[in-house]
Amino acid sequence: MSDALVGYDVTEHVAVLSLQNPQKLNALSDAMLAALKAALTRAGADAQVRVVVIKGTGKAFCAGHDLKEMQAGRAAPDKGAAYFADLFNRCAEVMQLIPALPQPVIAQVHGIATAAGCQLVASCDMAVAASDARFGVNGVNIGLFCSTPMVALTRNLSRKAAFEMLTTGQFIPATRALELGLINRTAPPEDLEAETMALAQTVAAKLGAAVRIGKRAFYDQINLPLDQAYALTGQVMVENMLERDTDEGIQAFIEKRAPDWA
Repeated sequence: MSDALVGYDVTEHVAVLSLQNPQKLNALSDAMLAALKAALTRAGADAQVRVVVIKGTGKAFCAGHDLKEMQAGRAAPDKGAAYFADLFNRCAEVMQLIPALPQPVIAQVHGIATAAGCQLVASCDMAVAASDARFGVNGVNIGLFCSTPMVALTRNLSRKAAFEMLTTGQFIPATRALELGLINRTAPPEDLEAETMALAQTVAAKLGAAVRIGKRAFYDQINLPLDQAYALTGQVMVENMLERDTDEGIQAFIEKRAPDWA
């Protein structure tokens, strides 16, 4: 069942992970979380993969947690608090796996991305959205403040913008999401896949070792004090400079030719 819930396809060094439960708007059910974790882990270990794209099938990208499943967890005598704690821990593991992956991860968003679905977008390294897509952390509308989605959201948006979304429960359009930094670019719905793949292929064409080194350093330095950030990234530059293919890339640039990367 898990394999069917998340499709896995690799084309020209780009792994496309497709959330495949359109009847439930690709909700992050227990099974979906397990399938997504497995697919991300598989992509991270695949030497042929340089970029990962996450997209939804059907009418929406992802509508967040499966509320019916959560209510069943509340009612079961052997679940309750323990079930909820485990659910949110498992969701957090998936969200943290995305920035920890060696390859850049791009969200391809259409329809709606709500609650934990919006959290998924915010957890990705980049995002491309259809011009008519909408984003929200809407739990407050049903009495459940989106506290875990808040973690990723507040690391993308300004405090006031994030707090407004969290406390009003209102959707924002793709244009506003672009202004706030939640996504990188928009595209007409009919061009969404092409725009996303163009971005993915641009990144995939770079030296994979350099991008892997750079992604790790990006997240390692981002919350460090300025002096520590420079100390860390200086060492990262040394590591990168000593790569055989980096030497070849620099020499090729000097000699005005294409690099012969292994």
